[in-house]
Amino acid sequence: MYNTETKEKLELSQIRQLFTSGFKPADTHKIGIEYERLPIFADTYRAVPYDEGVCSVLRTLAKEDNWDYITDDFNIIGLKQNHDTITLEPGCQFELSLEPQFTIKNLEEKINTLNKKFAPVLDKYGIKLLEYGVSPVSTHKSISLIPKKRYHIMARYLWGILSDVMMRETAGIQCCIDFESEEDLMKKFEISSKLTPFITAMFANSPIRGGVYTGYKTFRALSWLNTDNERCGFAGNLRKDFGIDDYINSVLDSPMIFIKRENLPIQINGRITFRDFMAKGFEGFEAAMEDFELHANLYFPEVRMRNFIEIRNHDCVGKGLQYSLLAIYKGILYDKYAMAEIEELMKDFSTRDLTELRYNVPKSAMQAKAGRFTISEIAPKILEIAEKALIGGGYHEDDYLVPIKEYVEKGICPADVIIRNWHSLWDKDINKLIKYLSE
Repeated sequence: MYNTETKEKLELSQIRQLFTSGFKPADTHKIGIEYERLPIFADTYRAVPYDEGVCSVLRTLAKEDNWDYITDDFNIIGLKQNHDTITLEPGCQFELSLEPQFTIKNLEEKINTLNKKFAPVLDKYGIKLLEYGVSPVSTHKSISLIPKKRYHIMARYLWGILSDVMMRETAGIQCCIDFESEEDLMKKFEISSKLTPFITAMFANSPIRGGVYTGYKTFRALSWLNTDNERCGFAGNLRKDFGIDDYINSVLDSPMIFIKRENLPIQINGRITFRDFMAKGFEGFEAAMEDFELHANLYFPEVRMRNFIEIRNHDCVGKGLQYSLLAIYKGILYDKYAMAEIEELMKDFSTRDLTELRYNVPKSAMQAKAGRFTISEIAPKILEIAEKALIGGGYHEDDYLVPIKEYVEKGICPADVIIRNWHSLWDKDINKLIKYLSE
């Protein structure tokens, strides 16, 4: 049934080339965004199923704005237009992935243009895209997976008590960063890994789930803590001497979920690691580069290494905060002096401190403690460093920090405002939450 032949034996040098192919001169570095939003019905706020509107939205957008279909077994699972894509996450979350740009303003303009094109189509089907980190009304038990084979295999394999929540209910924002050399890559990888618990807390935006207050400020981050620890968390435990080869080894040593042959899945379900697969094969199949690329995409550390750096663990936010997020990372990671200042700021935090912080952030966010300090004490310093770098960049991108500064100056995050209103002005009225998030 399957062709088990492979063109050539996969070598570690080929895998390494996958990452080093991302080396680019500093003056060509851009910033990218992967921006997930939650499709909900405008009247009931229930999550929109694939067959009850999401597929129709994709069809209509393709027809009216000349997008190409992305399919899986003839099912439409996304759209592509030049270098931009709209794809569906497992629970129908809309992910917009744009061609990276030199400036945040260019990304903002592109998103605004697309939002204007999306608006009449979404209105036609009574749908709105919510900028929030977790489904506000529907829970995973009532959210069906989209018809994409990969997601059904993942759902059966991924372990952890909240893996279904992570897959079907949550929406986040990822920031994509370039690098010029292995040294630059590893410095940015280390710094962004150390920053993620702080930034996750600053942008926490998912306290209400299933119509009730959860007791957490980012339920999305909690769901990741309770999903398959063999492929999530900090890659390399934040070691100073961590390099590309160490990252590759961490991917090689993680259990495999499946491979594809002739566009059909061959399920492995954790029986071997990729290292085993390279050495011994699996049921007559030998490792190919496409297998490693698939496997690496099923590895979910806080910061993921590709031919760019993908910084992953942030709740979806709106009201301009999505651009604040990009501005922080751009200001710090594209300025050598800013990176040095962050290294100095982070030097007293051990891996244990940062790991404990990662576990405390979902509940406490800005009040979570790293060593002797709360995040509310460290966050203003992070913003100050990013702002100084952005001012020197010449694009006036420090203006994008204004929305997040308003929270950080008060020692709070977006979830704190929602929680306060939920228990007072809104009187636990879900209508008022959705109105607030949609303003």
